Amino acid sequence: MVPIASLQARTGPPWWFAAPALLLFAFVVLVPSARGVYYAFTDWDGLSPDLAFVGLGNFAAMADDPNAVQAVWHTLVIAVSITIVQNGTGLLLALGVNSIIKSRNVLRVFLFAPAVVTPIVTAYLWRNLLGPDGAVNSLLSAVGLGSWRPDWLGDPQLALWSVVAVIVWQFSGYSMVIFLAGLQSIPKEIYEAAAMDGTGPVRRFWSIVRPLLAPAITINLMLSIIGGIKLFDQVYALTGGGPGHATDTISTLIYKDAFTLGEFGYSIALAVVLTIIVAVASSGQYLVLARNERAAA
Repeated sequence: MVPIASLQARTGPPWWFAAPALLLFAFVVLVPSARGVYYAFTDWDGLSPDLAFVGLGNFAAMADDPNAVQAVWHTLVIAVSITIVQNGTGLLLALGVNSIIKSRNVLRVFLFAPAVVTPIVTAYLWRNLLGPDGAVNSLLSAVGLGSWRPDWLGDPQLALWSVVAVIVWQFSGYSMVIFLAGLQSIPKEIYEAAAMDGTGPVRRFWSIVRPLLAPAITINLMLSIIGGIKLFDQVYALTGGGPGHATDTISTLIYKDAFTLGEFGYSIALAVVLTIIVAVASSGQYLVLARNERAAA
């Protein structure tokens, strides 16, 4: 009788089972992506069958385009801000609802609820709330702060941070759930042993809870930074990239250049740059977090 291990070694994994899915993936994703990279080196307008190869001209034009440089900066600011504030808030919420308070289950539902709402719906809701005569400014007037009624989405100095605040409000509950799963996987005996040793809550969190939360921290940071870099829906629904270009990100600029200005070649070049930024940021972050995770283990 032939041993099972020997039979598996000879036959190998049945890769042909995955062939249909791989072919579909290549047809839907890989081929269009390759064609897109080619168009990034042309002056194609998206409609005309005639196009000219311009080499690195589109990429060189980005360095001289103040809107593109500003969009890259806004993208990085939003991504970093969301990553820090959203995960910090999510961790605090997770620590709170992981306690033994009676209302913890109700609080979990309410805090997670915004994350299941479609981002575009949330953005339109907050656009009305943050309008010049919206609920937020009406509340300021009601508490005696009527003289300070900023145009949250129309002021170039406030618009970008208003967008960040809306995104943090919606997805902090999502980060909370991931952190909460990590906290609940920690055995209670560890908390009890730490309490018997006389460690305080801050020392207990830093020396015991934080290392054991390393996988959850890695997941949350990866999702936040990638989502922040690719952000489009909320920005476009809240401000349309305005006022002016005060809140334009790479994604909104790609949309405008492609469908408003008809500069498809240039917009695809921007998309290639966005892809590179996402790949570099996610890979670098993963390497650092994975190393820290191994060190904590």
